[in-house]
Amino acid sequence: MSEQSAKPYLIRAICEWCGDNSLTPFLAVKVNEQTRVPAAYVKNGEIVLNVSTSATRKLTIDNEWVQFTARFNGASQEVAVPISAVSGIFAKETGYGFAFNAPPDPVASLSAATAPAREPEKGDAKDGKRKPRPPHLQIIK
Repeated sequence: MSEQSAKPYLIRAICEWCGDNSLTPFLAVKVNEQTRVPAAYVKNGEIVLNVSTSATRKLTIDNEWVQFTARFNGASQEVAVPISAVSGIFAKETGYGFAFNAPPDPVASLSAATAPAREPEKGDAKDGKRKPRPPHLQIIK
């Protein structure tokens, strides 16, 4: 028997907690090919969505998807986000919530694993590792 992810349960819990405390739940999403969101609002492959009851219609958060209808610049649009693309849920006013680890990008992981080793540079130790930098922060009393 496979264990079910707690992620959709935590998303629903934070949304409910926000509603009970008059806070605004925001959903942070890593946009991928399955994600249906307005492309004009995506920045650096991510979008933050207001999922409050006043901002959405027909909001459903099941174990696989977050789906709702919302207005973007006055136009009603359907939004569908797979749970796997959700990178966080938090209250706008307080920042309280959860950040979720995104599964690693298999292409980036493969590239990093197969990248050639770099040549030692001036200032490197004999074992090929760089000397640690001095701290850039200062203690001020």
